Amino acid sequence: MPEIVRKQVIPGEVIVSGDYRPGSFVERRGDQLIALRIGLAEIIRSDVKVIPLSGSYLPRVEDQVVGKVVNTTGYGWEIDINSCFLGYLPAQFVFGRDFSPGTHDLSSRFMVGDLLLAKIEASDRTRDPQLSIRGPGLGKIPRGELVKISPTRVPRLIGKKGYMIKMIGNLTHTDIRVGQNGLVVLAGPPDGIVKAVAAVELIEQEAHMADLTQKVEHFLTGGNPQEAPAEGATPAAPGPGPNAGEPSGE
Repeated sequence: MPEIVRKQVIPGEVIVSGDYRPGSFVERRGDQLIALRIGLAEIIRSDVKVIPLSGSYLPRVEDQVVGKVVNTTGYGWEIDINSCFLGYLPAQFVFGRDFSPGTHDLSSRFMVGDLLLAKIEASDRTRDPQLSIRGPGLGKIPRGELVKISPTRVPRLIGKKGYMIKMIGNLTHTDIRVGQNGLVVLAGPPDGIVKAVAAVELIEQEAHMADLTQKVEHFLTGGNPQEAPAEGATPAAPGPGPNAGEPSGE
């Protein structure tokens, strides 16, 4: 495992100097790499990035998002994706090329209030992004508790290679769907959902902490997160994890 160095930063702060590659929310000024946002700077080998602690969701092609159907038109569905833009799912993407508004009933597939896991198919910021449910695991989410977090916290919620979200799912026996737009759907036993929601809220509040994984594990196994073991302790190995959207660049 490569050594990971993390520290809290503010805009304009020097993260590190030397031969490093700037990533998200980092720019090079001479020999120095500068933070552009308030957040958690992360240095892995020669790569440096900042995980910001605030910000709204801007749709990006290939992002997986959780959305709620808010309106049905003659040719598709309008989807609330927790953004300043509404997502649009064309009926042709669901019924196929032979779709006809005169012969196909859109409400037979999705109704207002339904939750979907979808993919951003196209987005150019001049119009509402186009969504698709073509792909493994995409489509209607049959049930679950909807939780909203800052989209900037999503990489911390999912964790490296999905470790954090798998751990939460395993320890609470819940199935968790995560959208990169900050909407999270949890399904499972009531006590597991309560515990998982509390863990998600803990991550939302303490995303800047370097020992966050240990705190969340300690909390889920019955401890006080403030008394979590120091970073470097061996966490429980996760088994097969729940469904979750993979974060971009994480």
